[in-house]
Amino acid sequence: MLLRCRSANDPRPSEITPRVLHENRRAVLKAAAAGFATWSAAAIAQGAATPAASSGTARLEARSSTLSTIERPTSYKDVTTYNNFYEFGTDKEDPAAYAGSLRVRPWTVAVEGEVARPRAFDIDELLKLAPLEERIYRMRCVEGWSMVIPWVGYPLAELIRRVEPTGNAKYVEFVTLADREQMPGLRSSVLAWPYVEGLRLDEAMHVLTLLTLGLYGQALPRQNGAPVRIVVPWKYGFKSGKSLVKIRFVEKQPMTSWHRSAPHEYGFYSNVNPQVSHPRWSQATERRIGEDGFLQRKRATLMFNGYAEQVASLYTGMDLRKEY
Repeated sequence: MLLRCRSANDPRPSEITPRVLHENRRAVLKAAAAGFATWSAAAIAQGAATPAASSGTARLEARSSTLSTIERPTSYKDVTTYNNFYEFGTDKEDPAAYAGSLRVRPWTVAVEGEVARPRAFDIDELLKLAPLEERIYRMRCVEGWSMVIPWVGYPLAELIRRVEPTGNAKYVEFVTLADREQMPGLRSSVLAWPYVEGLRLDEAMHVLTLLTLGLYGQALPRQNGAPVRIVVPWKYGFKSGKSLVKIRFVEKQPMTSWHRSAPHEYGFYSNVNPQVSHPRWSQATERRIGEDGFLQRKRATLMFNGYAEQVASLYTGMDLRKEY
């Protein structure tokens, strides 16, 4: 069943058409006349952006998804130069500056634990495992800023079905690369390495949970988690593990990196909930990168980052103030 991620909180299309799309409308019409069916608004908008120095360059053919928001995507430049990726440093500019050392070929992701068919997937296998889709998702950081990003990938459920979880599999643990030679940020003790995240199995199987291999129509830039990452749009950004090397299916709730580091601040679920403040700041509002300046009024944060209609049923009966 397809879920359309447009709600009453979305602006009207007439209010959000990017200028670059308006200026390129003739190119769009020519492409349509030539029979090209897989162009996307985000890919056209990317033409006006400046790629980061360490970005991916391989083009990915992807079909547009009805699960996309209609909000205007954040610029490619902002998406690829303002990042949290502590393996390359804690400043927002560090990943773009230092991630060039990351080697993305060869690359394998091992799938193990409570599955009937454990195996390792080569990155090129992952690229062909299922049809690629472009999904424009809202993304919210726990620090109070947000973006709208055109990701390229397919539901993580496509991979999960192929490895056949056993009846003991209740959670999915994601383990990311930890290589001091390639990742200068690992010299810091800010977190215990490797970075580990986790989801309940039903969260991992949800149609919105994306096994992500690109953004803006290109292979993932290194600073954005190349060559493969998870994207979970209704949760705070740190739940979406980057540069994955292992996916484990386990019976007990895994200990995740931020929960280990500061359990009073970062719970296992970490759903976007504007009613629950972080111990050091409110989560009721957010600043959209590239759109809302520091002196402009912030926008209200939406429950589940605007995906409540699609995911609220996953948490029926739970106290989302305690299960944060």
